[in-house]
Amino acid sequence: MFFIRKQATFFMHMPAFLSLSHPLSITMWDFSWLERRWPGAGYEDWDRALDGLVERGYDAIRIDAYPHFIAQDPVGEWEVLPPWNQQDWGSPARIRLSNIRSSLLEFLEKCGERKLKVALSSWFQNDITEIRKTIASPRVHAEIWRKTLEPIYQAGLSDILLYVDFCNEWPLSAWAPFFPHGEKGWFSSQSMQWMKESTDRLRQAFPSLPLTYSMTTDLDAPASYNQDLGFLDFLEPHHWMAGHTDFYDRIGYQYERFDSAGYEKVVKYAERLYRSDEDYWKQMFAKRLDTLIAWSRSAGRRLVTTEGWAIVDYKDGPGLDWGWVKELNAWAVEYVATSGCWAAICTSNFCGPQFHGMWNDVDWHRRLTHLIRQAPLLSCSNDR
Repeated sequence: MFFIRKQATFFMHMPAFLSLSHPLSITMWDFSWLERRWPGAGYEDWDRALDGLVERGYDAIRIDAYPHFIAQDPVGEWEVLPPWNQQDWGSPARIRLSNIRSSLLEFLEKCGERKLKVALSSWFQNDITEIRKTIASPRVHAEIWRKTLEPIYQAGLSDILLYVDFCNEWPLSAWAPFFPHGEKGWFSSQSMQWMKESTDRLRQAFPSLPLTYSMTTDLDAPASYNQDLGFLDFLEPHHWMAGHTDFYDRIGYQYERFDSAGYEKVVKYAERLYRSDEDYWKQMFAKRLDTLIAWSRSAGRRLVTTEGWAIVDYKDGPGLDWGWVKELNAWAVEYVATSGCWAAICTSNFCGPQFHGMWNDVDWHRRLTHLIRQAPLLSCSNDR
């Protein structure tokens, strides 16, 4: 299907969580954990939300640590601009956040009390000062993470950390507008140099902390399998049937952020198209998932996926039934779990209390988190 370079030496540098005997079940709470705290938004009571996560069998959470804000002014107030008003991640309107560092430490402590691990990432939320655009180099990128991590270590909370994802879905302009070379692909020479320098610098300060960059584009490009990714402790691909086949093209969805037209097409066409030939869409997606498995084996790196599997954008609403999404997500979780290449697996990118139709099905979550914990962790060096 694609070129695979000669077999790498597997997992010579293996952070502790990657040497577990079974995968972790992980969820993405992005910037919602801090922004969605108004009554009924889902995270207004962290204790209740975290207890619900434990009840559903999860081991870990991936959140936005807002490193650019913490590094600049950890106790001040920031007026954050919404990346959209059509999605239910984060706030759909401007919101003021203050004393972010204290909030992060408090949240980490609550996770630690429940033996939940936390992966830190960033969507680099925009604010009225556009401070994120001052991340002018990989040195600066590493430095803002150093300033974010030091208080965590000083507070004795470092054992709660699972890993650091330098930037969500690198190098998409929505999340990395500071990257001067735009969306040339994560494996461009400029991107590879940026990723390597930034991780090398941060690793000098925190040598035992696993580091990576999450990605969602160009995951099946042949050039990606020729890259030396030894500076990443593992690979974090975000992958969906709808976004990585021609499914969205066929329903006309274009990731509309501030226009309801996109969701109107999802309501009208998405489930109908999937139900018209479920086996076809599963087969198409299976081929894409197989490329991730091959990538893991070629690069000699385990996989972690915190966002997937059926459809990228979804929410509670008229005409948006969760049944087909849960069915396809469960199929994908079972598929990837059998490969033995994933160190942590999500059940969806909707596993948060604001997505009532999925969150309320406790048995669905518990069945899949149990399946994940029972899955093997292999060397990924053999064929499927």
